[in-house]
Amino acid sequence: QVQLVESGGGLVEPGGSLRLSCAVSGSISSSDVMGWFRQIPGKPREVVAEIIGSTIINTPDSMKGRFTISRENGRNTMSVWLQMNDLKSEDTAVYYCSLRKYYAATPLYWGQGTQVTVSS
Repeated sequence: QVQLVESGGGLVEPGGSLRLSCAVSGSISSSDVMGWFRQIPGKPREVVAEIIGSTIINTPDSMKGRFTISRENGRNTMSVWLQMNDLKSEDTAVYYCSLRKYYAATPLYWGQGTQVTVSS
């Protein structure tokens, strides 16, 4: 079993920054693909960024340069972060941490989500 717990969401003004954290525990592997997704009400969940090892993959062009994913592997734990800079109102969403096996197309595990609201 794998658990993912996000933290760090909140209210921020346009142009501001936030850093989301995801604590991962359980049966995990350094080859697992970790990711951040977000969901705006009424819209499908979309990928923000994924990382395998130290290689960042699957970041949409609209988020490159503003959002950075990173990770640190432990023995049976892992930490994943999403640094978000120059936030815009359209970044308002629930952000989810995810874990995908490297051979799978979609995430197998999800966190509970953390709300990010960008507003003045």
